[in-house]
Amino acid sequence: MSRASVGAVDARLVADLAVMRSAIELYAAEHNGTFPTEAKFLEQMTTYTDIAGADNATKTGAYIYGPYLKAIPKLQIGAQKGLSAVANDTAGTTAWTYDETTGNIVANTGALTDAAGVLYTAY
Repeated sequence: MSRASVGAVDARLVADLAVMRSAIELYAAEHNGTFPTEAKFLEQMTTYTDIAGADNATKTGAYIYGPYLKAIPKLQIGAQKGLSAVANDTAGTTAWTYDETTGNIVANTGALTDAAGVLYTAY
């Protein structure tokens, strides 16, 4: 890869993480400090929810929160490139590793580093 294309991938990863982290924080702010669950992450981020986090495809009187994301972004680098699945997965089989107790989300890229030697998981 050329330096320019690597830099673009790194910038895209930073941007995708910023969007997802902002969406997670907004969800928590609207749900009394509770982060989206790992099991329902996709639904809770991309559909409407009630205060308890139950999801619904349409907005109704109770389902007034969200959607927070149009879609989960696809990972642009590493072995999971092209995937968008989110889980608390340290084995490296999903795109994003998410901790529902802290709301932290990182790229599931294992020991892969950028051109400066920084782990992508540290972004």
